[in-house]
Amino acid sequence: MDSKLSFRIILRPESGGGYTVFVPSLPGCITYGNTVEDALKMAEDAIRAYIASMRKHGEEIADDSGTLESVLNLEYA
Repeated sequence: MDSKLSFRIILRPESGGGYTVFVPSLPGCITYGNTVEDALKMAEDAIRAYIASMRKHGEEIADDSGTLESVLNLEYA
């Protein structure tokens, strides 16, 4: 039986080009891609490998399907 999981990812543009990708709910799951498309593919590969390792070690897999996210912009002096 296949399960659908949702993971929030953050793509940070790097000064030298490309994007570093972080998966906040999977500590240490970080990857890189030269373009946004490449970064998304690399993120999928990294998440799949991370989940495979979790399953191998009998760890519970928690995703972001119930997570709400917002951005709060503040001005400060």
